[in-house]
Amino acid sequence: MSSISAEIPTDRTAWLKALGLLGLTWAAIALLFLPTAQSMVAIWERSETYAHGYVILPIALWLIWRDRQRLAAVETRPDPRALIAVVGLLLLWLVAWAGGVLVAEQYALVGLWIAAVWALFGPGLLKAAAFPLFYLLLMVPNGEFLMQPLMDFTADFTVAAVRLVGLPVYRDGTYFSLPSGDWSVVETCSGIRYILASLTLGLLYAYLTYRSLGKRIAFTVASIVVPIIANGFRATMIVLIAHYSDMKLALGIDHYIYGWIWFGIVMLLMFWVGLIWREDTQAAEVQPAAPPAPRSPRPPIAMAAILVAVTAMAPLWQQWLSRPVAAVSLAAPQPAAGWQVTDSPFNDWLPRWIGMDTELKLHYARGEDRVLLFVAHYAQQRQDHELINSQNLMVEQEHPRWQNVGQRVFRLEVGGEAYRVLEARLRTQRGERILAWQWNRVMGRNDLHPLLIKIELALEKVFGGRDDGTAYIIAAPYTDQPAEAERVLRAFLAEMGPALNGITDRL
Repeated sequence: MSSISAEIPTDRTAWLKALGLLGLTWAAIALLFLPTAQSMVAIWERSETYAHGYVILPIALWLIWRDRQRLAAVETRPDPRALIAVVGLLLLWLVAWAGGVLVAEQYALVGLWIAAVWALFGPGLLKAAAFPLFYLLLMVPNGEFLMQPLMDFTADFTVAAVRLVGLPVYRDGTYFSLPSGDWSVVETCSGIRYILASLTLGLLYAYLTYRSLGKRIAFTVASIVVPIIANGFRATMIVLIAHYSDMKLALGIDHYIYGWIWFGIVMLLMFWVGLIWREDTQAAEVQPAAPPAPRSPRPPIAMAAILVAVTAMAPLWQQWLSRPVAAVSLAAPQPAAGWQVTDSPFNDWLPRWIGMDTELKLHYARGEDRVLLFVAHYAQQRQDHELINSQNLMVEQEHPRWQNVGQRVFRLEVGGEAYRVLEARLRTQRGERILAWQWNRVMGRNDLHPLLIKIELALEKVFGGRDDGTAYIIAAPYTDQPAEAERVLRAFLAEMGPALNGITDRL
């Protein structure tokens, strides 16, 4: 504790001026990318999953203050090489903005703050304060892409555990039924909140408790793996408590209370076990006889001005690229091979697609076969108006009627055209069933991976090219087996494919 409370025998005025300049530089960067900074705070505000973002910066500043004596002894000097990293981060931000990838924009912003330390004070201080600086990356609200895999794992774990104790379970995707009632693993049951909270605390605990890199990495990995497994046990306990109490307990608000109590117990146990290999107590035994000589940095005003000027180029280029595009209308494809447009839909289902500039919804019939065609065209990619968006769903969570009971991605070749198709099996409690296929078309091609689409469209936009794209969805009903609908969809795609492609290829 003596090292924490020790006074720094250095030129306080010089350090205060240098750190004040860094603060002004950070503020200037935040103002230049104000929408990105505001988007982070907005997510912290509305989502409990990412509310820990508020405390990351205070924790990082406390860690730096804790090590102030060691950091004050580091030689500092401006380093122009950092501008290479700054340019790379600006390009990342532009591509992320053009592709509507908000999380990458936010990482680029935090990366610019870290690069500013390198530019103003040099690689020595960047290395010495590496953990507190890179801990700032936890401010970025990230992890939504893990929800579906975590939901699947939780469902797998719970169903296997319930069967292990001898209870019969019928499962369909993330929905399963016991004799006592029906259950579903939804986003709040995925465990993502536990994992992010555990990682945030686990990283800090590992840094403060251990000195060796191996132990720090091992505990960080444990802080990710343990809550995943613990969440499986949590879900199993809730199902069993509800089952054996005739569905009187572990429902409603106590469902969540049990979860957080269980998480608290698991975290305490993990930290307690981690103390077995602690190394923080060794620090007092190896204290040097005298602290290193402190240094007095000069405020790098010229480098700060250059850094801000270079950084300002990205938002200026963004403003030039943000010119509006002309609205377009989609023409209905010409019927072929006996398919005719009908005014009688086979049911009320429609995909939940958002932000498109224009859309087309048509129902086709040929004999007893029925097909829904849904086309969403995006004339320009921008935030919440992009072709590839995690909010574009076949069925939203907790839909009052429809459930997505399983989906897969596969490759398909029909009529000489290649497709990468997302297939979803949908149902209602009343027994209605639909098979839906979704694919994307960009620059006259179908067979593109979503990530490649994001990158290609973003690069096209950044360098002044076209960045329009189209999502296609076709769906057909079935009674017992999805193969019934698959036959209809294959026939429709083979016979109507050229007309479908022509909807947007002529724009």
